[in-house]
Amino acid sequence: MKLDLYYARRFLQWFLIICAVLMTLVVLIDLNEQVRRFDAFDLSAGQLLGLTLLNAPAALSEFLPLIMILTTIVLFVGLARSSELVVTRAIGRSGIRALAAPVLVAALIGVLAVSTLNPIVAATTNRYKSLAETYRTGGAAALSLSGEGLWLRQGSPQGQSVIHASGYGGGSDDIVLHGVTILAYAPGGGPIRRIVAQSAMLDGEDWVLTEAKVWHLTAGLNPEKSAVTHDSLRLPTTLTQDRIRDRLGSADGISVYDLPTTIRELAEAGFSTKRYQVWYQVELARPLFLIAMVLVGAAFTMRHARFGGTGLAVLAAVLLGFGLYFIRNFAQILGENGQIPVALAAWAPPFAAILLTMGLLLHAEDG
Repeated sequence: MKLDLYYARRFLQWFLIICAVLMTLVVLIDLNEQVRRFDAFDLSAGQLLGLTLLNAPAALSEFLPLIMILTTIVLFVGLARSSELVVTRAIGRSGIRALAAPVLVAALIGVLAVSTLNPIVAATTNRYKSLAETYRTGGAAALSLSGEGLWLRQGSPQGQSVIHASGYGGGSDDIVLHGVTILAYAPGGGPIRRIVAQSAMLDGEDWVLTEAKVWHLTAGLNPEKSAVTHDSLRLPTTLTQDRIRDRLGSADGISVYDLPTTIRELAEAGFSTKRYQVWYQVELARPLFLIAMVLVGAAFTMRHARFGGTGLAVLAAVLLGFGLYFIRNFAQILGENGQIPVALAAWAPPFAAILLTMGLLLHAEDG
């Protein structure tokens, strides 16, 4: 028991040290990126630092597998050089048994990442996007999804417009909204125009509306009598395809606790939920994937230093870890595109990685 606690404490210490070092580098690099990205908007140093810190939890979540494998490598290379692994085996405890404490710590970190870090990432990501939009457009553009459909807000010197769509049918190269209602407001005033259209397609800097009917909401004017019907109508917009697609396709701004409700509401509204389903399952599988990273690092470094080849073993562990990370992301993309089942996309990579590394460990221990 004392030996397990010792290994767990050493593992946690190295995890925190590597986290601190890596996140310091990430914050410095991201700060430089924020300076470049918002160079034309004359932001203060405090505002840029605030944006950078809001990005930090998402970066930590993204780098957790890398941190886990580096922690394992540093721990077991150190134990091998100090002959502590030799002593462990000499008292009758196998190398696989010595892995129990690091694996348990990795599992607990994975559970905390899902239950605590994920909601923090969702909140900070949404705050970052909101602030970035405010700095770019003065808060003139926004987007949200709900069970009632898609809501957009866009602005210009001529006023703001609120757009509601009951469905989204955009492909990879276009943005198409269905069942569109637009309410236009005067600058600092009330509504001046209402538009209902069968569909709206984003074309450059314009919305192209089809089968549109326009009501002018001028005081003293009968809106229905003054209504005008258009087969096609173009309206200028400040929104872009990239910004809309980024917000539509991104699930990282939704807490894992809210994802089931969001998935159900979007499905009822007629939106595709594949991306959100895969993201939800991938988050639930995160503890298993972190355990797999620990096993990968241990499989190549739980050997005595006198055998040599430590550098090659470390390189092999890192490359295999990156390979498994790439395979997981690739499976996630396949799941989002509907080419493989959601459960297979999320759970197969960590299970396969654990089985692979357990085979390597058993071979190394028992020959």
